[in-house]
Amino acid sequence: MIPENKNRKLTLFALTWPIFIEIFLHMLMGNADTLMLSQYSDGSVAAVGVANQFLYLLIVMFGFVATGSSILITQHLGANEKKSAAEISLVSLVANLLFGLAIGMIVFMFSEEMLQLMNLPQELMPEAVIYLQVVGGLSVIQAVVMTIGAILRSYSFTKDTMYVTIGMNILNVIGNYLFIFGPFGIPVLGVEGVAISTVISRIIGLAVIIYLLMKRVTLKTQLNNIKVTFKLHLKNLLVIGVPSAGEHLAYNIAQMILTFFITLMAAEHALTTKVYAQNIMMLVFLFSAALSQGTQILIGYMIGGRQYEEAYRRCMKSLYLGVSISTVLAILFSLGSDTLFSIFTSNPDIIAVGGTLMLLTIILEPGRAFNLVIISSLRAAGDVKFPVYMGILSMFGVQVPIAYYFGIHLGYGLAGIWIAFIVDEWLRGIIMLFRWRSRIWVHKGFIQTAESRAVTQ
Repeated sequence: MIPENKNRKLTLFALTWPIFIEIFLHMLMGNADTLMLSQYSDGSVAAVGVANQFLYLLIVMFGFVATGSSILITQHLGANEKKSAAEISLVSLVANLLFGLAIGMIVFMFSEEMLQLMNLPQELMPEAVIYLQVVGGLSVIQAVVMTIGAILRSYSFTKDTMYVTIGMNILNVIGNYLFIFGPFGIPVLGVEGVAISTVISRIIGLAVIIYLLMKRVTLKTQLNNIKVTFKLHLKNLLVIGVPSAGEHLAYNIAQMILTFFITLMAAEHALTTKVYAQNIMMLVFLFSAALSQGTQILIGYMIGGRQYEEAYRRCMKSLYLGVSISTVLAILFSLGSDTLFSIFTSNPDIIAVGGTLMLLTIILEPGRAFNLVIISSLRAAGDVKFPVYMGILSMFGVQVPIAYYFGIHLGYGLAGIWIAFIVDEWLRGIIMLFRWRSRIWVHKGFIQTAESRAVTQ
């Protein structure tokens, strides 16, 4: 059963539009850093871009608990098991808090060694190291914010996380302006200032989202049972969350390998062009990303309530919508690519190559929509392993070799990298569509699995 909020049945639109704005603002924060740093130095943009490759990887690592909690909470709420949903919320918070502390310490201690693996030019190393140490070393903040955000969205409070993100973005932009441009005699700190601004905005956002969690969701009554249930719920979180994050993890590792390929290219400004292009592309697949998250929440409730046919139709409708909108947006962004890249840089070579990449994006984005929508639906239904296996096989068996062959061997440069993206996304997307249409996922819901165990015990 899909829960009701203020006596109104939740719809995909009601769930998705706050998620849409939230993701847009997350992307805007990244674009704001890039845009404002581009006024400071193109080298600084490249340094932060490479450091962010590792930070994206951290988000994926923290995301396996958040993703697992979202799937479990929605299925339990759909089955009207509120007590278990509350327990899972607490366990996920504790797990990601401890995990975030451990990972942050490792990143702080080995930032330079991590960046050396990416073949980062030595002149960019100091800025990249300080950014990774500050933002990555305090990544526990992001881990907890992500977890609470997943909990609130699972309980259908998608507007709350949107408001927090709005506030964090405003604070981040103000901080960037102060530390990059130095008004009122404030010292110009460049990349270091951007890192400090990012952390401060996250700390304030954490305080606000903790308050909202305490206000919206009743968890205190479960504290007496948390020691007994921690091991069981953590196991279930890992069973679902680790495979779910595995596909994202493989994607980010593949991205790091491709970034390494780009550093081998003779073309000047190739790394900077990639950073600008992917920041613009984020705005293209924004709708599909939001749509996939809203669909995942609804399908989680439907699976918990045994509404399998409704879940099937919901995914297919979301898929058609995601592919259509992403195609239209990609065409519009390609037509305006020169103007968009001119916002970041006046370098004609970067603008020209960027135009080619945005033209290829017209083919790329519909394939990405397949993966975003269908894989999220499969996860919500409990079918989490198959997307991981296919993702690893495709990204490392198809994407990386094609990127090397076209980008390095044939000398197509960044266009060769984009060709590899296209083949990978479409191949996996079509395979995921066949998987969803097979309805194998009907037998993989967590609630059903839990009941089966109860019968055998």
